[in-house]
Amino acid sequence: MEQFQIETAQNITIDQNTAHLGDRMLAFIIDTFVIICYLFLAFYLLSALNIDFGDTWAFYMILSLPAFLYYVILETLLNGQTIGKRLMKVRVVKLDGSKPGLSSFVIRWVLRIIDVSLSTGGVAVLTILIRGNGQRVGDIAAGTTVISEKKRVSLQDTLLRELPVDYKPTFPQVTVFKDHEIQTIKELYDSARRNGNHNVIVSLDYQIRKVTDITTELKPIDFIDLVIKDYNYYTQQL
Repeated sequence: MEQFQIETAQNITIDQNTAHLGDRMLAFIIDTFVIICYLFLAFYLLSALNIDFGDTWAFYMILSLPAFLYYVILETLLNGQTIGKRLMKVRVVKLDGSKPGLSSFVIRWVLRIIDVSLSTGGVAVLTILIRGNGQRVGDIAAGTTVISEKKRVSLQDTLLRELPVDYKPTFPQVTVFKDHEIQTIKELYDSARRNGNHNVIVSLDYQIRKVTDITTELKPIDFIDLVIKDYNYYTQQL
């Protein structure tokens, strides 16, 4: 699973995780199973009802239409998801952060013939691996990708900061904060550092000093990092 950044029309940078290839393949298998089940049940019910429609080619084509348009219909109605994608917590999105429109879903659906049908998925897999941002041929043409909505928790996502054994805290005032408050500070701080958003760091610095009444000559970026480390030190002593 790779992380990439999309920039919205408002110049806001958002970090997204591309859907893992395995999740996309499982979603495809689930969707294929759903389509097969629909076709089987539809034709079984017709057979069980023993209805004579005479020349039924046109009728059967109409009956098969929902299966044929499965991906377009569901991705449009479910905001970029099918049943398989919803179960695997993945979603189709535009690269610029906007919501895909019907035209985007249609383009992906049409090019599925090349990506999946004719090549039994080989072209899709190869393109996704080469592109590195979760795009198959249909996604490239439609300007979309598939992201994962699964919550990934790592050491950096928690309150923990690796502290040396001989670490000496500087600001005991940080204990006025609660866990969820420090967690919010840490998330904003880490995001601002990744995106180079100095204004957010300055604002955090101001608010922390105001709440804790700390006076220091440290730069905002160093001060906030120290606050997070000090909080970890004191909470680990409890």
